[in-house]
Amino acid sequence: MTDRSDEGDRTRAHVFVSGNVQGVYYRANTRDAARERGVDGWVRNLDDGRVEAVFEGPQDAVEEMVEWCHTGSPAADVDGVEVEYDDPEGEDGFRVRR
Repeated sequence: MTDRSDEGDRTRAHVFVSGNVQGVYYRANTRDAARERGVDGWVRNLDDGRVEAVFEGPQDAVEEMVEWCHTGSPAADVDGVEVEYDDPEGEDGFRVRR
């Protein structure tokens, strides 16, 4: 659980990652990286081969996660990362969605 004592510093990033990002532990590595940084949200595979993720937390930690997505898991080959920012919606914890 993340300390939300300063909600004003929190942001939300909705991310789509393309490339060879499925079947290479991208989701599990994303979950681990987010938890290490105290970022809430989720990650899932899409039918079109991309990975979709939502990151909520302190702006600097969310930015670190967006940057992390450009490399991702060691076996991934990322072609592109699309990001949209918005107001936080209250994600709590970080999970892999199926």
